[in-house]
Amino acid sequence: MAEVRARVDFKVGANSSIDAELLSFHGLKTEKEHVAVIFKHADQTQQSPLVRMHSECLTGDVFHSSRCDCGEQLDETINRMGESGGIILYLRQEGRGIGLYNKIDAYKLQSEGMNTYEANNHLGFGDDLRDFTEAAQMLEALGIKKIRLVTNNPKKVNDLKSYGIEIEQVVNTSAHVKEGNEGYLKAKRSHGKHNLDL
Repeated sequence: MAEVRARVDFKVGANSSIDAELLSFHGLKTEKEHVAVIFKHADQTQQSPLVRMHSECLTGDVFHSSRCDCGEQLDETINRMGESGGIILYLRQEGRGIGLYNKIDAYKLQSEGMNTYEANNHLGFGDDLRDFTEAAQMLEALGIKKIRLVTNNPKKVNDLKSYGIEIEQVVNTSAHVKEGNEGYLKAKRSHGKHNLDL
C-alpha cells in the first residue's frame, strides 16, 4: 500500500509566488519517483478536488519546446490551482512512457514526416505506454476517491475509473497552438481522441 513519505512547503509558478506543498511517496508499484504538488488554496474538506496527472516532459516543461504543448498545459494548471486549489500528480513517464532518449529518436522521425504516434510505433512502441496505476495509488494515499480531472485525454479518464477513482467532472485545458506543434496537436485530436478545439 502506498503512503506519503515526506512533505515540504515551497512556492511555485513563474514568479515563485504560489503556495504549495511537495509530497513524495513510498510503496508505489515501481521505483519511479513520482511526486504530488498540493496547492494551499485547496479546501481540505473538499470532497472532489481538482487533479491533473501530468507526465514529465523535459523538453516541454523545462525548455518550452516548440514541438508540444506540455509546458503550457502545466503552467495553465499551476495558475488555475494557485487560484482555486488542487493537486498535480507529476509522473515520471517521459515521452508517453518511452523515455527521453527514445523520445528524441521519435522527434527525428517526426522531422522526417511522421506524426508522434507513427514515430513511436516505428520505434517499436505502442501509442501510449503510460501506466496510471501509481497515480491512483497516490490519490488513495491522500485519501481521495473522487476528483475533478484536468485533462483532454480520454485514456486518463478511463484508466483512473478502472482503478476505482470516481471522476465527477472532466475539465479541459486550453489548446496551446504555436509554431511547430500544429501537427502534434492534430494527431492527438485525430488519433488519440483528445478533446482539443483547434
